[in-house]
Amino acid sequence: MSKADNGFVAMCQDILENGVSSEGENVRARWADGTPAHTIKKFGVINRYDLSEEFPILTLRPTNLKAAIDELLWIWQKKSNNINDLNSHIWDSWADEKGSIGKAYGYQIGIKHKYYEGDFDQIDRVLYDLKHNPYSRRIIVNMYNHSDLHEMNLYPCAYSMTFNVTGRKLNAILNQRSQDILVANNWNVAQYAILIHMLAQVSNLEVGQFVHVIADAHIYDRHIPLITELIHRTSFPAPKLWINPDVKDFYDFKVEDFVLEGYQSGAQITNIPVAI
Repeated sequence: MSKADNGFVAMCQDILENGVSSEGENVRARWADGTPAHTIKKFGVINRYDLSEEFPILTLRPTNLKAAIDELLWIWQKKSNNINDLNSHIWDSWADEKGSIGKAYGYQIGIKHKYYEGDFDQIDRVLYDLKHNPYSRRIIVNMYNHSDLHEMNLYPCAYSMTFNVTGRKLNAILNQRSQDILVANNWNVAQYAILIHMLAQVSNLEVGQFVHVIADAHIYDRHIPLITELIHRTSFPAPKLWINPDVKDFYDFKVEDFVLEGYQSGAQITNIPVAI
């Protein structure tokens, strides 16, 4: 069993056994039939992954890493907030008739800010600091811009990254206000692990610790049987991540530059209901 599988199973068991139900509360999310989408949740879940040991992707069921990377590049590299720049339909429910999700995610990454060293957007500021001042304790990206929340079709879920170089290793903390564990947990973990690998490679650093902090880690009521079945599956060893070593510029990375070698997994869970 991979360490990512071990951590996922332990987290899900903890939520199911010790979590708090929202039954009786007035919840915002609804199922497609209009029924309130209740959850069982834990507050302040923290998961730690050592990226130097393995790539944290589940083997209990497959994670579509190519699609996850495509969304990551859409936000962090293209700095887009339009689903027409994305090669999947995962954001369709939050897009307007023109394809925009409002001033969210990639839009926030791309806003230029004034610094002593010049004008940068947030990712370019990270790249600058990792090159010129890697041991800074101020390398932070934050997409939760209160002045623009009213123009976002969805408030950012994964909203901030804090980067820290220790020795020659790039570490990072991802802060997430809310997460649908079945639908999004390993998707987000794999994405931000890839981001750390990307930044480390172009900054001539090694990958280190990835800490994922989830304020509201929840399992929806209609997902409980699916999660219960999933965490009792047999898992496989972690695959090896290969990244094209020729890429030296963050903006040159493509989906094809990442390959999972020896990735085995259980069957996919299909027809997962999604609460909106």
